[in-house]
Amino acid sequence: MRRALCLALLASPAYAHVLSMSSGDLVIIGARAHYELRMPLYEVTPVPNPERTLLQHIRFAGARLVRSECRTDTARDTYVCAADYEFAAPVDRLEVECTFTAITVPNHVHLLRASLGEKRDTAIFELGFTRTTMRFRPPTSAEIAIAQAGAGFVRALGGAVQVLFLAALALAARSRRELLAIAAMFLLGQVASVLTMAHVSWQPAPRFVEAATALAVAYLAVEILLLPQAGARWLVAGVLGALHGLYFHLFVQTTGYSPVLVLLGAALAEVPAIAVLALALSRVGRLAKAFRPVQVAASALLAFGMVWFLLRLRS
Repeated sequence: MRRALCLALLASPAYAHVLSMSSGDLVIIGARAHYELRMPLYEVTPVPNPERTLLQHIRFAGARLVRSECRTDTARDTYVCAADYEFAAPVDRLEVECTFTAITVPNHVHLLRASLGEKRDTAIFELGFTRTTMRFRPPTSAEIAIAQAGAGFVRALGGAVQVLFLAALALAARSRRELLAIAAMFLLGQVASVLTMAHVSWQPAPRFVEAATALAVAYLAVEILLLPQAGARWLVAGVLGALHGLYFHLFVQTTGYSPVLVLLGAALAEVPAIAVLALALSRVGRLAKAFRPVQVAASALLAFGMVWFLLRLRS
């Protein structure tokens, strides 16, 4: 059982694209539409025949593909596909299905911006949310708040890596008081990162964010293993929060969503998750104290972080 868990943790970084996003723009004029897809090159590499496969995994109901062309934008490390579609008649609303998660990674997110004359609509597709109807009407304030906070909530728990990240924080806490300090500093670091990055010219590459995060997770594991009495783990949690905030910054930058709403949704997911994970780890620690579960978990976390870091350097 322990061996299987370790193998799973070591293998998971291969699929651990925390920052797995693509975007697309659809412009509808009468009975015709033009779609442009932009996806990071590292997401396209494992996809067979991407010039054909990618467009097969996004479908616009009632539309016939007329022409398509794909190319590599080396300067931006992006793969770009442009396609023209034709409908049987002009449309006033559109049903869309997107299954990029089936050919990239399970936590992949696709942001689709669509326009019909002066009307605009936006949709986010991910695992479990692969279909939507775009109605091209202005959303209400309540709909905007729910959608953007909900997006932050889902992003915070959008994959195994995010859950492992929060588990690392719970694992580092040696008391309830320290858990509160670690969680608070993590959230503050996250907020500070998002708000600061909005006002600086440097924009981090997704590969850099993932590599830096992997190293930070590995360092926290080293501290748990080799410095069990070390203080100021809350400071390490703040650094981890700042690195995790870069992910939310990239998400906000891509979607144009409100950082306040996205971070609010993320906090509503992260705080209960950290509490539940801490409770589960404490009970496991009491029931299986002889097996030194904290040390075993920290060792697996260290291996995970280092493998993840090396894979991101090579990708």
